[in-house]
Amino acid sequence: MIDYSFTYADLEYFLLIFARIASFIFIVPFFSMNNTPMRVKIGLGLFLSMLMFQTVTPHETVKYQTLLQYTAIVLKEAITGLIIGFGVQMCYTIVSFAGRIMDMEIGLSMVSLMDPTTREATSITGILYQYMVTMMLLISGLYEYLMRALADTFRLIPINGAVFRADNLFTTVSRFMSEYIIIGFRICLPVFAVMIILNAVLGVLAKVSPQLNMFAVGIQIKVLVGLSVIFLTVNMLPGAADFIYTQMKKIIVAFVEGMM
Repeated sequence: MIDYSFTYADLEYFLLIFARIASFIFIVPFFSMNNTPMRVKIGLGLFLSMLMFQTVTPHETVKYQTLLQYTAIVLKEAITGLIIGFGVQMCYTIVSFAGRIMDMEIGLSMVSLMDPTTREATSITGILYQYMVTMMLLISGLYEYLMRALADTFRLIPINGAVFRADNLFTTVSRFMSEYIIIGFRICLPVFAVMIILNAVLGVLAKVSPQLNMFAVGIQIKVLVGLSVIFLTVNMLPGAADFIYTQMKKIIVAFVEGMM
């Protein structure tokens, strides 16, 4: 006969595990999409928490005196999960940043779509690249790495053992923001370079043939050339996605080290 009995200490420990995992699922890409039912998110969080509860041994007794102190411990675990997931989310938004730059150069920046996953207005190229990177995330099995990384945080950062070193965390974020811009420009570099050459050619033609309306002609040429370059360079996206995934792993490690 299976014994389902548990103590109050086990329940308190389980709720702290659930707080970290639920916060991570709430912000991490793919799992945090708005079109994912809330019941699925909660069920996944409870399922992973039960697995982690059996894995994390021994169960240390959570020391607190009042309910307010226990609430502070719950908030600490929730913030720990949010910080780890926030690092992944920052890397995931690089493709949207690159897509907005492409649309500004092509001339599609005024056209926006409602992304059903985030409920926000985004550019056409940005949402295209975002969906492709999400598909590669599923194919490559990166979500398994994220789950393993979350499980390893309970060994590196025990329950109620997180120490938020603000200097290390801010240094990690500031260093990543510089890399964020560099990676975004690397992704959109083919379109950006071709548009610079095209603008130079249109400028020369405007001087050679002043009677032509280069503004009206240039808009159509930019859209045609820009879409052609995106089509020809789409095979470079797996390499860019791999570069983004590498940055995800680095920033997760950096954030965990900043809370150890």
